[in-house]
Amino acid sequence: MERERKFFGTDGIRSVAGTSPLDPFTLVRLGQALACVFLRDPGKHRILIGKDTRLSGYMIETALASGITSMGADVLLVGPLPTPGVAYLTKSMRADAGVMISASHNPYEDNGIKIFANDGFKLPDERELEIEKLLEPGALDEHKPESGKIGKATRIDDALGRYTVYLKGCFPRDLSLEGMRVGFDCANGAAYHLAPQTFEELGAEVVARGISPNGRNINAGFGSLYPEIVKKLVLEQNLDIGIALDGDADRAVFVDEKGTVLDGDIVLAICGRYMKMSGQL
Repeated sequence: MERERKFFGTDGIRSVAGTSPLDPFTLVRLGQALACVFLRDPGKHRILIGKDTRLSGYMIETALASGITSMGADVLLVGPLPTPGVAYLTKSMRADAGVMISASHNPYEDNGIKIFANDGFKLPDERELEIEKLLEPGALDEHKPESGKIGKATRIDDALGRYTVYLKGCFPRDLSLEGMRVGFDCANGAAYHLAPQTFEELGAEVVARGISPNGRNINAGFGSLYPEIVKKLVLEQNLDIGIALDGDADRAVFVDEKGTVLDGDIVLAICGRYMKMSGQL
C-alpha cells in the first residue's frame, strides 16, 4: 500500500501562499529535502527554479533556494517563465531537477510547486515520496553539509532569450506569420513578454492584453478563464486569431477570426489533421 502523502498532490504542491506547506519554514525544509535526494546521485548538483508573476513567488523562490544551497547544491534562477519553459531549460541546462512556482489559473493568493526531473518531465512518484520522508521531523538532521560545501545561487539573465530561440526553432522554416494579425491575452502571467515577442519575431503583428503584471493581477479578469476578452479584441481589431493563456502559460484557448471560441477537442483535431498531412501520423 502506497504511503499517504502529506505534501504532494496529483500535480505537485498547492496552497494559499504563506500557509503550510507554502510557509517559509516548510519551504526551506522542502528545498533541503529536494537537494538531499539529488545529492545522492553522482556529479555536480544544480536545481533550476522558475516562477510566474505572483507576488509570493519571490518569497517561495528565496526560501527554496536557501534550503537547497544550505545542503550543498547550486541553484539556477530563471525568473518569470512559462511552465513548459522551465521544463525545457531543466533539460537543456542539464540541471538535476527543475522547480516551477505557480498555481496556474488560480488567483494570486494561491501558489504551488511543480518539480521536474532532469529530462524535463514530472518528477517520478518514488522521488516525491523520498522528499516526503525527508520532511518528517528530524529526518534532515543527519544530512547537513560542512560549511565549506554550501552551494550558491546564480541568476540566469538570458533564460527568456534561450527559450525564445528554442520556440522559434520549432516553427517550420517554410512558414511565415508575415501579414497575420494576432491577439494575445497573457493573463498578466508568465508569458506576458515572451508570447508577444516571439510572434512578432516570427513576423506577425501582435495586439496584446494582460501584459502588465504587478504581482496581484495574474488571472484577474484576464486569461484562459475569460475567453470573451480576447474574443472582443479579435472582433474589434479585425484580427486573424486570438490566443488566451493562463497564468503559467501551459494552457491556451483559441478564437478564430469570426470570434468563435475553439475548445480543446477542435484544437486537437486541427493538430491531428496537420500532423497527418505532414506525415507525422
